[in-house]
Amino acid sequence: MSEPTSATDIAAGYAFAGPALDLGALLWAGKCLPEAPVRIPLPMLNRHGLVAGATGTGKTKTLQLIAEQLSAQGVPVFLADVKGDLSGVSAPGAANDRVRGRAAEVGQKWTATGFPAEFYALGGLGHGIPLRATITSFGPVLLAKVLQLNHTQEQSLGLIFHYADQKGLELLDLKDLRSVVAFLTSDEGKAELKGIGGLSTATAGVILRSLTAFEAQGMASFFGEPEFDTAEFLRTASDGRGVVSVLELPAVQEKPQLFSTFLMWLLADLFHDLPEIGDADRPRLVFFFDEAHLLFHDASKAFLDSITQTVRLIRSKGVGVFFVTQTPKDVPGDVLAQLGNRVQHALRAFTPDDQKALKATAKTFPNSSYDLDELLTGLGTGEAVVTVLSERGAPTPVAATRLRAPESLMGPVDGPALDRAVRESPLYERYAQAVDRESAFEKLAARPAGQPESPRGTQDTRGTGETKKAKEAWEEGEGREAGEVREAKESRSREPEKDRSVVEQVVGSGMFKSLARSVGTQIGREITRSLFGTARRRR
Repeated sequence: MSEPTSATDIAAGYAFAGPALDLGALLWAGKCLPEAPVRIPLPMLNRHGLVAGATGTGKTKTLQLIAEQLSAQGVPVFLADVKGDLSGVSAPGAANDRVRGRAAEVGQKWTATGFPAEFYALGGLGHGIPLRATITSFGPVLLAKVLQLNHTQEQSLGLIFHYADQKGLELLDLKDLRSVVAFLTSDEGKAELKGIGGLSTATAGVILRSLTAFEAQGMASFFGEPEFDTAEFLRTASDGRGVVSVLELPAVQEKPQLFSTFLMWLLADLFHDLPEIGDADRPRLVFFFDEAHLLFHDASKAFLDSITQTVRLIRSKGVGVFFVTQTPKDVPGDVLAQLGNRVQHALRAFTPDDQKALKATAKTFPNSSYDLDELLTGLGTGEAVVTVLSERGAPTPVAATRLRAPESLMGPVDGPALDRAVRESPLYERYAQAVDRESAFEKLAARPAGQPESPRGTQDTRGTGETKKAKEAWEEGEGREAGEVREAKESRSREPEKDRSVVEQVVGSGMFKSLARSVGTQIGREITRSLFGTARRRR
């Protein structure tokens, strides 16, 4: 592609025939040209993107602008709201002189508009419907990153997950995982892993201490049931607009690794569940990954490889991913190479390191008649350097752009309105209340002393301090619900055979139960895990 030499050449590169999102108007020779719009083709939004720039340059408003237009065209959007100021997407914006002035400059017909939105919070910490994941579905790779385990400890954690899968010990929350680790290092449990490598006491101690510290910081609420079904992010409103899912994160800012890794779990879960659709006329979902540098900080090579592969493959499932960070160097090169749509806000060059980052950023853009080093440091708030993929999949010319103004509220909605929106959501009743059903903790704690190995291969845990405490807690009430279920089953089993149908007699027979247990164990042994070790769920 020849280097564009005029505003006309650049504008021609953005003259798309199909549906597109309007970013703003071209800046050329110090002037804003409203007759030369800068746009992104809607079908190219699943080719991923990057929104970068220094603090205060307008990245958040760019997210809001893109999210609004996607919603208006029927595409659901997921926004990670780290600073807590994206909830305004649900409310009409406020007209003022600045908004009216910007709209006039870029040729925008601005109308105050609110968009359909759902609000979520990790584990219910903050305003929003609680998002939870079970330990099993989260998987060992992502959990190892949250717990800051090294490579050896991560492998041992994977072994623990493998054992739990094999033995039908459901890992739903942190106490389930802690109980299994304690059991596998007990005298009774050590033999269980000898054939596949074993678990050292030192490594188990590190894992247990990490779990305890993690829980002490109030993070236990993220893991458990009801587990959130990420298909909820794919909904559209009754008027056909895409629902904007806003994950409120200010309450967990002190745990950046947690929320960035949890976002990766959401993306990995979508990757598992969605079928391939190839190239489509619009994406199924566009996912904005704010503060992306936190995801990659101190990440292992295996973790980075998994992110790269997920980003590369999820495109064909109709999901677009935008990473939002300060400089492109925050994103590994292999991931950056997958990001075809770029909105680069101003960079600062106050230090030698800043200047080096500036030059590296400029080199990532196609050839341009702009002096990018000078342009990138001279952009104002709400201005950016843009290049996207055209309808043919080729990079568009680099365009200095004055961005449009969002039509929704540029700031947070007030707390009472946000709480009201959460309570009125049809998802609130489904996910608001935590559930603690029988799982590995209860199964290991409730086994009586001297019980031989069960058909699923679980060993007696009597004798370890960890499981003694667990058993006492279970006997005091944690297992009451499970006991009531067993009592009901025993009551049914005492019914006269003649009063039960043939089907009931077969289902209740020992042979049928043995077969079902065998099939269940086999399914447990064949739990498939993703690139991140997350478990596939059969919905």
